[in-house]
Amino acid sequence: MFRRRNKSNFFHKVRSFLWPSLGWKRSTQYLFHRIGRLPGTPYSTAAGFACGAAISFTPFVGIHIVLAGLIAWVIRANIMAAVIGTTIGNPWTFPFIWAFIFNLGVWLGAAGSGANASELDFQTIFSTSLDAIFTYDLSYLFETAWPVLWPMFIGGAPTFIVIWLLFYFSLRPLIKRYQSKRRKGVILENDVSKERENY
Repeated sequence: MFRRRNKSNFFHKVRSFLWPSLGWKRSTQYLFHRIGRLPGTPYSTAAGFACGAAISFTPFVGIHIVLAGLIAWVIRANIMAAVIGTTIGNPWTFPFIWAFIFNLGVWLGAAGSGANASELDFQTIFSTSLDAIFTYDLSYLFETAWPVLWPMFIGGAPTFIVIWLLFYFSLRPLIKRYQSKRRKGVILENDVSKERENY
């Protein structure tokens, strides 16, 4: 009943993920509508989204959603907002995030001064690290992956805090204003429904 009449193929799904059909501006507006309409206080929603955004700046690729939900649960934030917040980490932003936290970790002294993020293949490192975890290949983790993951962890820790504070204090007043307008009936339900249909 609620399914699409014409199922989209795999290529269309990938293309929509990498480049939204609505464009980035309208997709961002739709995302903010979704966040603002989540149940909960401005604190819980903003803090939850901040958890998801901040965890994207850590090297725990593959478990970002789990960690974001766990942290949100600990601080009594909105878990769904945390899941949505992990979209900050995506194929467009990850290369910049990984290079930044790696170089920051090197700058903080977590690796040799000669290390350079431009010479690393992060995608291969993460995929082989997951394989090594599932196959209990600890020698690979400590000999090959760890010299890369450790600087990323050291660089990601302070970045996590900064990103969390940035998103939380930026979103909380916006969400509070949005929810207040909704209660006063300024935001029409028809406008949101049109956004959903177009999406």
